[in-house]
Amino acid sequence: MGTTQLESVPEPKYWHLKTVLSEALDSEFSVGEILPNERDLAARFGVARATLRQALEQLELEGRLQRRRGVGTTVAPPRMGVAVGTDQDAWPGAPGDAWQPADCTLAVPPAAVAAALETGAEEPVHIVRRSRVSHGQPVAAELLYVPAASVPELTAIDAPSGAPRVRAVLRELHRLELEGQDRAVELGSARADDAKELDRLPGAPVLVVTTRFLAAGRTAALSVATYRADTCRLTFGDTGGVEIHHGPERQAS
Repeated sequence: MGTTQLESVPEPKYWHLKTVLSEALDSEFSVGEILPNERDLAARFGVARATLRQALEQLELEGRLQRRRGVGTTVAPPRMGVAVGTDQDAWPGAPGDAWQPADCTLAVPPAAVAAALETGAEEPVHIVRRSRVSHGQPVAAELLYVPAASVPELTAIDAPSGAPRVRAVLRELHRLELEGQDRAVELGSARADDAKELDRLPGAPVLVVTTRFLAAGRTAALSVATYRADTCRLTFGDTGGVEIHHGPERQAS
């Protein structure tokens, strides 16, 4: 590699560096290839390592790079489409649901969740943990909060713990008539537990999808699903709608 100096530009230096790095990824590197270390990259482009880190973080946020434990920074494959819902409302665990049950506990939820569920501040709720895998790699982790009032017939005898407990909670939840649901999507950073489950580093960019399920005029359940922002392109509806490919050839389908 030759030495490339950045020209003086009005935009932030890290942003211009991000563009230069993106062009280098297209022309010099292949998917899965490990990038040189930060010291070598900073020397090549004549920037401080702090500036380089900002550019690399932005490229990771955009899904161009992946940071992997024990490996380093690699060129990411194109984002995969992951459906987060269909045109029809459905309870978690309904036919076609791609989530896998992990565990279920009875515990006091975070204050914000308790407020959304309109439960008492110290009232325990069922906390269902589920995971999602696509193309052989973990792409999402979910916490589903279900108040005891939504599953009044549930007993510990039927399913004491683990995946059977998850299925029992969902089975009882399906007894309610779903009146509707709403979703919100926001960008976040992976917490330690999310990072471990998703095989990411703590602080890695994630997409958080919060879904509220309505029944009997109240919030019957609340889902907080954390998706890997580096590999996932979230789709809504049955087809995923318009898809735009950002690359040398730009097209819409």
